[in-house]
Amino acid sequence: MTSSTAERLTRQSGTSFYYAFRLLPAPKRRAIYALYSFCRVVDDCVDEPSGEGEAGLVRWLSEVERAFGGEPETDVGKELAGAVRTFPIPRRALEDIVAGCRMDLAQSRYANFAELKTYCERVASAVGLSAIEIFGYENARTREYAVLLGLALQLTNIVRDVAEDAGKGRIYLPRDERERFSVTEDEVLAAARPGFRASPALSRLLAFQGERARAHFEQAQATLPPQDRRAMLPAEIMGEVYRALLEQMAAAGWPVGRPAARLSRPRKAWIALRTVPRVYWNL
Repeated sequence: MTSSTAERLTRQSGTSFYYAFRLLPAPKRRAIYALYSFCRVVDDCVDEPSGEGEAGLVRWLSEVERAFGGEPETDVGKELAGAVRTFPIPRRALEDIVAGCRMDLAQSRYANFAELKTYCERVASAVGLSAIEIFGYENARTREYAVLLGLALQLTNIVRDVAEDAGKGRIYLPRDERERFSVTEDEVLAAARPGFRASPALSRLLAFQGERARAHFEQAQATLPPQDRRAMLPAEIMGEVYRALLEQMAAAGWPVGRPAARLSRPRKAWIALRTVPRVYWNL
């Protein structure tokens, strides 16, 4: 059986989430591939050199409308249409994902965490709110879990990708916190240069950001209702993989530069296997 366009895009992206998705039954797996692929192509509009920028975002926002109307034009849109037809994925959440990517076109600095949180909720928590509709849940508090976990994942990305983001002229470390730790904008932007070494001040700032991400992982875990724990197994695996990445960066002293910190495939697979008994039997 040939793979779908969405599955192929998900697999080729190298995302850590692919291993979690593989545990889902086929209908849910197809839907989550469609959701992830939609997020990927929208993100590419603003992150890739060949991206279409605002024109691409407008086009994909129109494709969301067509998907909900049953008349999509693209392969990814057609698979997304199947997903929203089968599962109650909120249209607002998909629109928020596009809005979050649009922020990357208009905004490259964040004055404080409140501003950054809005961005994170759009590009990450909105994905979580869509995904849990595919996973299935009973307790409304699971939506709060999705928001918190999304924030934790995105905050981890921000700590990991300082150099990559700097290369695009973007700084996601809030300005008021940079000032508090005496880290200049120029130093953060210099992280994109080969051989960059972080100052003690920047390392302390990243440790502060890492602690915020860690706190969101803990809050998400505490919020997840017991009756929905098994249904959220894929999300829990995602969280455990990213939390391991966060702790790896902490153990290494919050490294900055390229290549960015990564977990090996065997380690990600081991984390996925280890998470199953914890979720199912609290082991």
